[in-house]
Amino acid sequence: MMDNLRAAANHVVLKIILGLIIVSFILTGVGNYLIGGNNNYAAKVNGQEISRAQFENAFAGERNRLQQQLGDQYSEIASNEGYMKSVRQQVLQRMVDEALLDQYARKLGLSISDEQVKQAIFKEPAFQNNGRFDNTRYNAILSSMGMSADQYAQALRNQLTTQQLINAVVGSDFMLNGETDNIAALVSQERLARSATLDVNALAAKQQVTDAEIDTWYQQHKDALIAPEQFKVSYIMLDAAAMQADVSDADVQAWYDQHQDQFTQAARYRFSVIQTKDEATAKAALDELNSGKDFASVAKEKSTDIISARNGGDMGWLETATMPDELKTAGLKDKGQLSGVIKSSVGYLIARLDDVQPQQVKSLADVRDSIVAKVKQEKALDAFYALQQKVSDAASNDNESLAAAEKVAGVKVVESDWFGRDNVPQALNFKPVTDEIFNGSLIGENGTPGSNSDIISVDGDRAFVLRIADHKAQAVKPLSDVRDQVVAAVKHQKADIQAKADADKLLASLKAGNGDEALKASGLQFGELKTFTRTAQDPVSQSVFALALPAKDKPSYGVSNDMQGNVVLLALQEVRAGNMPQEQKKAMVQGITQNNAQITFEALMANLRKDAKIKVGDALEQQ
Repeated sequence: MMDNLRAAANHVVLKIILGLIIVSFILTGVGNYLIGGNNNYAAKVNGQEISRAQFENAFAGERNRLQQQLGDQYSEIASNEGYMKSVRQQVLQRMVDEALLDQYARKLGLSISDEQVKQAIFKEPAFQNNGRFDNTRYNAILSSMGMSADQYAQALRNQLTTQQLINAVVGSDFMLNGETDNIAALVSQERLARSATLDVNALAAKQQVTDAEIDTWYQQHKDALIAPEQFKVSYIMLDAAAMQADVSDADVQAWYDQHQDQFTQAARYRFSVIQTKDEATAKAALDELNSGKDFASVAKEKSTDIISARNGGDMGWLETATMPDELKTAGLKDKGQLSGVIKSSVGYLIARLDDVQPQQVKSLADVRDSIVAKVKQEKALDAFYALQQKVSDAASNDNESLAAAEKVAGVKVVESDWFGRDNVPQALNFKPVTDEIFNGSLIGENGTPGSNSDIISVDGDRAFVLRIADHKAQAVKPLSDVRDQVVAAVKHQKADIQAKADADKLLASLKAGNGDEALKASGLQFGELKTFTRTAQDPVSQSVFALALPAKDKPSYGVSNDMQGNVVLLALQEVRAGNMPQEQKKAMVQGITQNNAQITFEALMANLRKDAKIKVGDALEQQ
């Protein structure tokens, strides 16, 4: 919930903020504050019901999240019934886990104080303006959600309690100093070794190959010798930015008159309130106010709304759309006017109208420049869409070329070079365009050019009409075209086999104690002593750390391959402890403890699930 609220704080449109917060409440298992349960449950967890309505809203929230994350790809996966069913399963499992955690937290007696809830509300960015808590924003959000301050506080308390449990579990892992030192010594260990390289490329240059070997390799590797499908495309591009439009004073006036709501600031009202749990307390507070006592002092002393009480009852500026019904019907019209005791969904209220800002409308002179720009854009788009239709008609009527479309468009036809799926020209590299090129609908019989495309819109301000000028189907390259490549591959294959066989013989000689003579006979020698570290990812370093520890004055030998594919003989001379810096050791310990904590938390969840009585309804069926 808190993460979604923080994300929502960056949005301008209040409805988006409200939508994210509502979805967040449902996803964190507190949707019962917003949605009533029913007999058609999604699951029962140790007798606690997760209603079908809660689950469907949580699933809708997950769909929205996936749609925002995946963009155009979402429609593709959303049509996959199996995938969407797995998403439903994941959502329900998450809600079940949240219920189990909540029950376990209550069993342990974990609790969150009123002060902690209050501070969490004050610190929540969704309720802040320029880094400070904004009471107006807070009340507007809760009012539009149909939630009282008490309901929100209780929902937040539940979440903070569960988070307290999670923090306790994941923060419980630790490492002893000796254990830390041993692991650090192992991780930072250094190994000193020499190497001798059998150059596979040099051996390949000496290899002889036969026609039979060439043909065998070619037949076995045809899948790697495929020439991809290739296209040449002729196209016309229309650009809305190139369209020109004149704007008259009458156009500007008409647009201004039709869009008055965009230039109107609705009337705003500023109220102060005192909220109490019972009518007697409210009447006593009203008596004090009528006797002349300061409203802010009474609010701070008696109001149960911890947010507005902090500000002397001030609720900030409200528009009619965000104003609670109790204030709308209070009948307050004059500044300073005090209401009587008002019964509300959160108890009892006393309200005072502090100030009124009447509706304000910006003059045409103030907004003229922005309107001119909008009208120009609209006229240009209208002309752009009209031109698209004319070009589309021309391309349809003359389907053998783009000549007619070119004449109507007033834009020259462009022809691309050859390209495939992996090297689309930048001018054509838009998904709607490439989809049309590669889906095969524009290719005629036997790969010949087919018909013209219809208009293809891109990003709303560009459009294409195109045809396939030429086409080459995917095919295996003939041996004559790739013979040199195949010869080189066969030689390298034979050289690699020889190098590995030679290395195995040399390794046997080294282990038998007569390796110096064998190396000399092969024209090889070990190089200088080199230090290897465990963190290196190259194959030689990995092989060095896989070797057995050397005996005194007797190296440990092995074989590896380097990054270039050469075969490497290794002689491990010495193993010594490394020195890990304190900061690196601290980071290592943090990583290990976090991993262990995750394992512990997963074990806790596994045990809670094992011991729980979980009954699943029919919610997993697609709706």
